[in-house]
Amino acid sequence: MRAIVQDRYGPPAEVLRLREIETPAVGDGEVLVRVRASCVHPDVWHEVTGRPWVLRLMGGGFSRPKNPVPGTDVAGVVEAVGKGVTEFGPGDAVFGETYAELVWRNGGAFAEYVSVPEDTLARKPAAVSFEAAAAVPAAGFIALVNLRGSARLEAGKSVLVNGAGGGVGSTAVQLAKAYGARVTGVDHGAKLEMIRSLGADHVIDYTREDFTRRGERYDLILDVASNLSLRACRSSLTPEGVYLVIGHDHFGQAKGRVLGSVPRMLGLLALSRFVRHLPTSQGEPAPTKKAAMELLAELLAAGKLTPVIDRTYPLDQVPEAMLYLESGHACGRILVVP
Repeated sequence: MRAIVQDRYGPPAEVLRLREIETPAVGDGEVLVRVRASCVHPDVWHEVTGRPWVLRLMGGGFSRPKNPVPGTDVAGVVEAVGKGVTEFGPGDAVFGETYAELVWRNGGAFAEYVSVPEDTLARKPAAVSFEAAAAVPAAGFIALVNLRGSARLEAGKSVLVNGAGGGVGSTAVQLAKAYGARVTGVDHGAKLEMIRSLGADHVIDYTREDFTRRGERYDLILDVASNLSLRACRSSLTPEGVYLVIGHDHFGQAKGRVLGSVPRMLGLLALSRFVRHLPTSQGEPAPTKKAAMELLAELLAAGKLTPVIDRTYPLDQVPEAMLYLESGHACGRILVVP
């Protein structure tokens, strides 16, 4: 099969190559998927570049990638199933992530075939394209974990999404609306019309206005862009409001090569026991990958979640797709179609 392969960490244009390799074997509990679409997103960038270095200790391989084929989000058709698989059969259209654990490693999706655990997949709704389905898994899981896992999102709550025009942000806007929240989206002015079309009740151009100076208060501030601070947001939170940050480090620009945003995230976790505006473990338990994919499938089928797709690239142009991702200009998801 054709696949994008890397044998070392580094800039995507230098380390990613299109090659012919063996089709992966399908193991027990796994499903072999013929890839129809996959997604380029920041987690993939981290896995390809090996930055920050601390993430290599979380499953990817320290000196070189254990799995040479990048990509974690997939939509496609089941080609074969391994022993013990009961939910899917050849010909089924599916989507999901390529691993069940919360790890940082290449997932094999930038290829014509990928072998995936059954427990990370859901059936693709018939009315949803493979491209739309491939845009959902990582962004949807991150949004669900943050919106449902610790913030007690409920109907009528006021939610602000900072960085609402990207993949995770645009998904978070729609999920919050699906739960009945009042949503304000913050991003560059060029993205505001798209954010409004997703159902946001209010939009703010951060280049023209600082939302922390408006006097508005929110029950939840989801900092997808990760360029705010709890101190700056305190005056914009209700007494029981929660500040959530996902830890985006802007492709290595915000933090160092070794630890990246990890110290900041660990610091906020430690403070959460003492600061009421930080999330605790008292909210609704975060969903498993399988439960998340099934819920996302329901939202897709119901028309409550419409993925925003910026551009689609062929498999041999993955390095170009990664470069566009790094530019920060993407409005929604960037897809790869073999």
